[in-house]
Amino acid sequence: MHELELKYGCNPNQKPSRIFMKDDSDLPIEVLNGKPGYINFLDAFNSWQLVKELKAATGLPAAASFKHVSPAGAAVATELSDTLKKIYFVDDLELSPLASAYAKARGADRMSSYGDWAALSDVCDKETALLLKREVSDGIIAPGYTDEALEILKTKKRGNYNIVKIDPNYTPAPQEYKDVFGVTFQQGRNELKIDEEFLTKNIITENKELPEEAKRDVLIALITLKYTQSNSVCYAKDGQAIGVGAGQQSRIHCTRLAGNKADIWYLRQHPKCLNLPFKENIRRPDRDNTIDVYISDDYEDVLADGTWEQFFTEKPEPLSREEKKEWLSTFSGVSLGSDAFFPFGDNIERAKRSGVQYVAQPGGSIRDDNVIDTCNKYNMTMCFTGIRLFHH
Repeated sequence: MHELELKYGCNPNQKPSRIFMKDDSDLPIEVLNGKPGYINFLDAFNSWQLVKELKAATGLPAAASFKHVSPAGAAVATELSDTLKKIYFVDDLELSPLASAYAKARGADRMSSYGDWAALSDVCDKETALLLKREVSDGIIAPGYTDEALEILKTKKRGNYNIVKIDPNYTPAPQEYKDVFGVTFQQGRNELKIDEEFLTKNIITENKELPEEAKRDVLIALITLKYTQSNSVCYAKDGQAIGVGAGQQSRIHCTRLAGNKADIWYLRQHPKCLNLPFKENIRRPDRDNTIDVYISDDYEDVLADGTWEQFFTEKPEPLSREEKKEWLSTFSGVSLGSDAFFPFGDNIERAKRSGVQYVAQPGGSIRDDNVIDTCNKYNMTMCFTGIRLFHH
C-alpha cells in the first residue's frame, strides 16, 4: 500500500487528505487498529525517529509521549525508585523495561501527556499495553506488538484506539520536500548522529566533569530537542526528560517554561504531595490537575471550603512558598540541552534554580563569554556541540 486516505488534514475543513509515497513504493507502516489522522501521523513519525535514536545512542529501550508534534516526555528504561513509581501512578503494576520507559515518558508532565501519541523503540509487550490501557491516549507506534499486547490495546477507546506498526528497517529518502503557500521547499534530512563523542570534544568550562549518568541525560535532552518545535530547551534527569520548553520565540522563555515543568516534577516528590488524601474514585485526569494546582500559587482553587471535598477525604495543608523553596534547594544533578546558543547568562541563572549541573548547547553567541562565566560561577560543566538542532 503506497497511500492511505485520511479523514481530513490539520482541521476538518482541510480536505482531501492522505499520506503517500512519491515513488509509489509501499508505506513503511501498517495500521493494525483505528483510523489515525493527519496530526496523529505527524506525531507518529516524529516520535518514532526520537525513540529509535534514543535507543541507538544509549542501547536502552526508549519511549516518548507526543502532543501536537512535540514531545511532552521521552525516556529510556532505567530502574524506577519507589517515589517515581508513586508519582507516575504505576506502583501497583509489574513493569518491564519498556513499560518503565513509557511510565517515565508519560509521567514527567502528565498534564501535557493527556491524550498523547505513544512511541516505543521495541516490540510492545503486555506490561506496556496494560499501562497504556488505563491512560487517555490517542494512539501508539511501535515496530511490533505481542499478541497479548495487541488484544489489550484493541479494547481501548471502545475498540477505536489507533495502533500503528512501523518497519524498523525503513530508511527515508535523503531529501525532504514541503509545500508552503504553493511553494516547495527542499532540504537534506537531518541525519546528525548525536552520541557521547558529540558531548566530550569541546567542554569549555573550568569544570570538565561529565559522569556517565550525565552523559546519558544530556544525550536524551539533545535527541529530544531534535524532534521538538523550536525554539526549545530540555531538562533531563534519571534517564528521562523532566521539562520541555517548546515553540517559544524567546530562548529565556523556553528555559523558564521547561524549568517550571522540571520544578513541578520535583515538587510532586515532596512528602506532602506524595501523601495527598485523594478520594478512591477520583478520575486520573482530575487527580493530575489537582496536584498541578495544589503545587501552584493558586492552591486555594482546590483547597477552598466547598471545593476540597470533591477531591480529598480530608483537607490537606497547603504546600507553602517557603516549603517549596526549601525543597527545590535540594534539586541537583540535572542536565540541560538547548537547540541553539544561549544568548545571555540569564538562561544559566534560571537553570541553576532547577538543579542544573550539566549543559550542552551549540555555542556561537557574541556573549558566549558571559554564558561561560555564569556556568563557572556555579561550577557547572558545559560543552559546546557546534551544531544547531532547529526543528519546524
